[in-house]
Amino acid sequence: MSQTSQEYHLLAATKYTPRANGQKPAPEPMDIERIFGENTFGMAEMKSRLPKNVFKSLLATIEKGEPLQTELADTIALAMKEWAIEKGASHFTHWFQPLTGHTAEKHDSFITPNQGGGAIAEFSGKDLIQGEPDASSFPSGGLRPTFEARGYTAWDPTSPAFIIENEKGSYLAIPTAFASWTGEALDTKIPLLRSMEALNKQALRVLRLFDVKDVGRVYTTVGNEQEYFLIDEEFYYRRPDLDTCGRTLIGAKPPKGQELDDHYFGSIPDRVLACMLEVERELYRLGVPVKTRHNEVAPGQYEIAPIYENANLAADHQQLVMMMLKRMARRYGLVCLLHEKPFAGVNGSGKHNNWSMATDTGHNLLEPGDTPHDNIQFLFFCAAVIRAVYRHQDLLRISVATAGNDHRLGANEAPPAIMSVFLGEQLEHVFEQLKSGPATESKQGGLLGLGVKTLPHLPRHAGDRNRTSPFAFTGNKFEFRAVGSAQSVALPNTVLNLIVAEALDDMATMLEQKLAGKRKTKATFEAAVAEVLAEVSREASPIVFNGDGYSEAWHQEAEKRGLLNLRSTVDALPLLITEKNVKLFEKYGVLSERELHSRHEVMLEQYFTAINIEAETLEMMARTMVLPAAVRYLRELLEVLDEAGEIAVDGVKKTAEEVAHWTNELRKAIDHLIEQNKHAEDSLEANVEHMHAHVIPAMEAVRYAADKLERCVPSNLWPLPTYREMLFVK
Repeated sequence: MSQTSQEYHLLAATKYTPRANGQKPAPEPMDIERIFGENTFGMAEMKSRLPKNVFKSLLATIEKGEPLQTELADTIALAMKEWAIEKGASHFTHWFQPLTGHTAEKHDSFITPNQGGGAIAEFSGKDLIQGEPDASSFPSGGLRPTFEARGYTAWDPTSPAFIIENEKGSYLAIPTAFASWTGEALDTKIPLLRSMEALNKQALRVLRLFDVKDVGRVYTTVGNEQEYFLIDEEFYYRRPDLDTCGRTLIGAKPPKGQELDDHYFGSIPDRVLACMLEVERELYRLGVPVKTRHNEVAPGQYEIAPIYENANLAADHQQLVMMMLKRMARRYGLVCLLHEKPFAGVNGSGKHNNWSMATDTGHNLLEPGDTPHDNIQFLFFCAAVIRAVYRHQDLLRISVATAGNDHRLGANEAPPAIMSVFLGEQLEHVFEQLKSGPATESKQGGLLGLGVKTLPHLPRHAGDRNRTSPFAFTGNKFEFRAVGSAQSVALPNTVLNLIVAEALDDMATMLEQKLAGKRKTKATFEAAVAEVLAEVSREASPIVFNGDGYSEAWHQEAEKRGLLNLRSTVDALPLLITEKNVKLFEKYGVLSERELHSRHEVMLEQYFTAINIEAETLEMMARTMVLPAAVRYLRELLEVLDEAGEIAVDGVKKTAEEVAHWTNELRKAIDHLIEQNKHAEDSLEANVEHMHAHVIPAMEAVRYAADKLERCVPSNLWPLPTYREMLFVK
């Protein structure tokens, strides 16, 4: 690369101006109340457009889980079509979430030719309820042979339809489930909905035991904090690894990274803030309740977070958040990177999954109140979560197991691969008491004085937060911090719902057995609950840990406690299809054995394919970009030595020897990588293990040599944007 070319891409970032072509005029300040949900066919639109009886029936489906009356579909479809056309939509799509982890859509026009040679806009109840995309090319894990293509999408009325706009037009997107012709789930939505129903059933059973009669439904709430990077697109398109793999496969550590902690919560750069504002505006219009934005720890890293919603809606909205981040970034000459580890040596990105349970009467079942030791209903539900995590550490780890997430789990930026529960000082004290009987006290936080008269005394929480815990109680919810930034949140929440449903089921049975034959009074009931809580607290106590999850001492302690340490995806995935887990998924109707085995195969394929693509990309970059740059510089050095004559040029000679050494090391590493990546085993499982054991180390060797050369080769010859440029040029 010439100096002029290098200057060009720096100027492209530093002198950026918003694109005029297709760019809307600068928006006025947001009136959130006015625009919120304006591009969704939500409650207000449905109520105003549907006959009263149709709206009432649909509302019962959405809020109470009652079966959808299909005979009303034509009426709903007509209203939805008229609304969409008023919004400028010419097409509709069944928007679904196959096992790729992303969304999929096939657009159909509203227009149908008529006999007079014209056309009319049509959209029937059949069009609304059922679609038929080709199912053969989506991952199925063996559920569908390639030659059997039929698949169905089924309207999910609990997630509102929405409008996606483009400068040339717009279309109606209808959230749907995706199943095979044989009725097996080919997506992430169906298992999530099934798991929500399983938890609802068991939670209602527990509430009835507690004599709570006014609750008709329990649902899980989710709020996902989305971390991401933004870099100038000029750099992105000069990096084949970012374009192909989503992360840098080569890149030396810059002189400055995140050591000064100056980026975290710092002032947001103007271009980035403008992008964030437009992302938020479009998400508000889609009814996504985003609330928080800030700079994250790593340079170039940011976060957006919503308010909590029904888990199914939250999973859909999370996909919209990722989609809008990518779309809006391009308007500002930026590219959004959602990979868990786009840059080595600085923090990667996660998607902290804040999870709780709520009733249709508005009560959070994980709200402890001021004196949690007295709140036995809260303690019962909280104990169920702790027991679920203890018994199913493997499933929680599997739910976040991807090739990308392996780069961050366990590092000093993300929770370890060992699952543990942080309760905080107050709750830990309560559960310690529960081991031997009823809890009698709760530690109180009091007020925090700051030593300055003009500053208020702040109410202090009874326990601190723990950023090293993968599963932490944070006031009235649990934060599952191990979820990867690029993945769908549907699987982690499916697993959470399922394992807590089982724990509630088991604990309800224990409670019923202890009450059997006794007259149910307040005293006998509380005594029985105390016995159940004591048994569960003792059993699950090894999973509770309030200390430093990063420390080596914890790894040793966790091993003594018998906790699993599944360091990589390859370690975790085989456990998905153990007899224990197959029975669990089948018992609660979340996934059949065939459906579960299909997920296992898809996850193996995705891991193998991701590493294979990375290896081939790295080989190409090293051979065609890094190696030629190193040889070109070595030739320049050798020419200087050849022409030096009697002049002492020991420094040049030493530099030439250094460049020659690392050039040779790079060539050897490339050859080894090629050899390992060509290797083939007899089974998918064996190939995945080979990738982990041999291809990844071979890639690391190529990177090591290439990064050494980056520190030797002049910047005007180096063919790739560097970390310094990508992370700090805004």
